[in-house]
Amino acid sequence: MGLLETYGHGGDLVTAAERFGVSAEAFLDYSANINPLGPPARVLEALGRSLTAVIRYPDPGHRAFKRALAARLRLPEDFLLPANGAAEAMALAVLALQPESAGVVTPCFSEYAQLSRQFGARVVECAGREENGFKPGERELYRLFRETQLVFIGSPNNPTGLLYEPDELLQMAEWTNETGTHLIVDEAFLDFAAREKQFTLADRLGHFPRVLLIRSMTKMFAIPGLRLGYAIGHPALIERMRSKQVSWSVNGLALLAGELCLQEADYEEETRRLIAAERRFLLDGLQSGLGWQVWPGEANFLLVRSPEWIDATALQEEMGKRGILIRNCAMYPGLTARDFRIAVRSRAENERLLSAFHDVMEKRGAVL
Repeated sequence: MGLLETYGHGGDLVTAAERFGVSAEAFLDYSANINPLGPPARVLEALGRSLTAVIRYPDPGHRAFKRALAARLRLPEDFLLPANGAAEAMALAVLALQPESAGVVTPCFSEYAQLSRQFGARVVECAGREENGFKPGERELYRLFRETQLVFIGSPNNPTGLLYEPDELLQMAEWTNETGTHLIVDEAFLDFAAREKQFTLADRLGHFPRVLLIRSMTKMFAIPGLRLGYAIGHPALIERMRSKQVSWSVNGLALLAGELCLQEADYEEETRRLIAAERRFLLDGLQSGLGWQVWPGEANFLLVRSPEWIDATALQEEMGKRGILIRNCAMYPGLTARDFRIAVRSRAENERLLSAFHDVMEKRGAVL
């Protein structure tokens, strides 16, 4: 049986439907880290009223969205570049910088290495230490900055949910000035962390012109099908990226949704409360209820290690037969054949997930 992650990512409902004979709509998808609240109601309503806008080209300068984003972030507009999802922003950065080598800390989001290789860069890996929540040692991390032209860091990291501390991010930023290496900090899941833990270098980019921040709007606002993200960086770096961007790469409905989502502060706070409570619920259910190892993290997902009697591939098959998708992480460098990732969803959905895990244990004759 081949990997369910045919394209290297979770959320592939088409492949799952073909594999398990279940309609795509019927799956409970824990393999993609999307806000369980769904898109804000006002955003969906406005998009419905605006469908006739598809007869017009989108604004190639992204002006209305960029103005709203600049106001929200309290940054000048020339520090911002809207993109067709965070993945396009990363691709534009690699295209603009054209590094001969790129550094990644494993385990991490597969696109860092994939995009680097796709555009001709040699990938240098630094292994995170499992006993340290998959953070690398300072010496090993510094080596990436000395040996490569571009370093990717996820904060929170995917799939571990790890957040780097402010002093760690500031140290990396200082290294960029010392070594001339660029640093890309992927903040796609930062919005899900508690507000007091949302440290970012965004207000220090004038001092760190080689630091680029990448953010996504599709996870928090549950609009992955629209594709919308953005980069935050020094204007000189943003202009280099913009010069590589295809005209109209961000569609008009995505830009409209982005403007509207920026007005949804209450929805964001409700999401953070939900994620914090349900992350604790899942953590307790998996650790105390099942006795499985879990890395707590700070995002809207959890990295889990299955017990010795079943690996992640077999567990994914068992859950798929029950209409639930989990993300097999066995192919992540630095992880094991028993590691998988689950999103944090609503209480009723999380209870169903835990019940299905218990059912698999009973069917396999496993005991705590």
